[in-house]
Amino acid sequence: MTWTIEERSWDDPAGAALRNAQRAELDVRYGSDDHEPGTPPSAADIDLFLVALDSAGRAVGCGALRRLDADSAEVKRMYVEPGSRGSGVSTAILHALEAAALDRGWTTIRLETGPAQPDAMRFYEREGYTEILPFGAYVGSDVSVCYERALRDSTGARR
Repeated sequence: MTWTIEERSWDDPAGAALRNAQRAELDVRYGSDDHEPGTPPSAADIDLFLVALDSAGRAVGCGALRRLDADSAEVKRMYVEPGSRGSGVSTAILHALEAAALDRGWTTIRLETGPAQPDAMRFYEREGYTEILPFGAYVGSDVSVCYERALRDSTGARR
């Protein structure tokens, strides 16, 4: 399958619809809407927002980066609609986010998911992310599982 991955504004209607669908799915998985430790992402703190479009131009997935410090960023709002899961679009979005992070000089990517998302945990582990102790707002959260991936090795080469 072929996708187009485009940078969009945080307020893009297609991206907002995908983020709302993600929120609704997580509300069901966690049994409440109280499953996001920390400050939710917003236009003010998201450095990059990507939307994946299928060959018909329909938005099927999204992902964002929020800068954490000079060397690292956090993946936020990574989501693929259920009908497009298993097609490779999630990998394409993640790889586009990683490339964008490197272009900005960020060499480490962190993210948070949760125990009610074993599919997400398997995906990130398959993509080379290692589980880490909770960081930032996730410290002490019982609904957070955190991951990290170095995008360059010790010699500075891309991983």
